[in-house]
This record gives sequence, C-alpha cells and structure tokens, in this order.
Amino acid sequence: MSEQKPTGGRTREEMARRLAQDIPDGAYVNLGIGIPELVAKFVPVGREFIYHTENGLLGMGPSPEPGTGDPELINAGKRQVTAIPGAAFFHHADSFAMIRGGHLDLCVLGALQVSQNGDLANWSTGATDAIPAVGGAMDLVAGVKSIYVITQHCTRNGEPKLVELCTFPLTGRGVVHRIYTDLAVIQITPAGFQVLELSPGVDFNQVQERTGAPLSPMADPPGVPKMT
Repeated sequence: MSEQKPTGGRTREEMARRLAQDIPDGAYVNLGIGIPELVAKFVPVGREFIYHTENGLLGMGPSPEPGTGDPELINAGKRQVTAIPGAAFFHHADSFAMIRGGHLDLCVLGALQVSQNGDLANWSTGATDAIPAVGGAMDLVAGVKSIYVITQHCTRNGEPKLVELCTFPLTGRGVVHRIYTDLAVIQITPAGFQVLELSPGVDFNQVQERTGAPLSPMADPPGVPKMT
C-alpha cells in the first residue's frame, strides 16, 4: 500500500495497556506469544487477573528484569516470566484440559489476518518454506470463551491484516470477538468490523484506508465486559 503511516497511534505497550482495561475482574486469561505477552504487565487498579500459560502455569506474572529471572520459569514462548503469590504449576496435559474444557474466560492472540466475520489466521502464511507453528492456538480458539486479537494494523509491507477473507491457513472460523491494533479497537459484529475506539492522533478515514474490508463508524464506547 502506498499511504504514509499515520503520525498517531499506540505503541505495542500502549496497545497492551489498552486491552488490559477491557479484561473483566477475576478473569482467567491465556496470553499468546509476541505482543500478547506484554498484557501481563498491566492490571488496572482494583482488578485481579489470573494469567495462564499452556505449558503449565496458572498465576503468571510479567517478565522479570534482565538478569533477575529463573531460567526454568518460562511461558509457552520460552520467555522468562514470574509467578504471582498463589500460582499453581501442573502437567502440560492438565493445562490443555483447562483450555479444552472451557475453563478459561479470555485468550489474547496475535494474528497474521482476521476476516470481517472473525476468522483467524495466525500460525502460517501457507508458503512452502513456512515454519510449522500451530502450537496451542487451535485448541485455544476452540475452547476459550472469548478471543481478543492484538496486532499491528498492517504488515511491515503496509498490507492490511484486517481483511474480507483470510488467504492464509485458518486457525479457527468465526472465533475472534475484538481486535486491538496500533490504530483502533475494533469489534466483530454480524455486519463486519465496527470501530469502537480510535487511537490518539488517528481518524476514521486513516483506519479505513488501511483496512481490507468496510468499517462501521464508532458506536457508544463499550464498558468493561462482565463475567458470566
């Protein structure tokens, strides 16, 4: 795409902080690899989140300061993490039983593409030389109650990640509920993508120009979801 990048927008950490604002108090949350890992750093005052990683930890804290971590305490992406008081460790199979049994409230994943009906592609481009990386994402999108995506709005080449139809191999069909990018917060609705919030310094037209499907304008800002 030929458009210049908007001067506004959120950094990766600002994206993670913004997403954390929408996590309900008391939620059990799985964080994917990459930008999703940053969400562990942010818990709004007055709320408690229990972060889960599929390699066997419930009660995951943020990554430690360099040189201070335990090399045997890592998340599924092999990044060092911390454990909050009361954290629990368990077998990998038990961890996936939690996922497949519907015991997690929310999962935050990265994306290669998200379609306007909520299809997610996040494990392969389908290229013949692509590295297989299915991981636990297919279990997560099938077993977790809500799926949020956090990603840059466009690729490094300026191609939109939010599209009418995914062209990469799918992780799951119709699984994404909400998307947090550097440019906006976007909800998946029966009518497609709907902008819930624009990032600072970004206008609606800038987001639409960088989206591969029609956008609906902002509705009233949503509140923090309630646990059911």
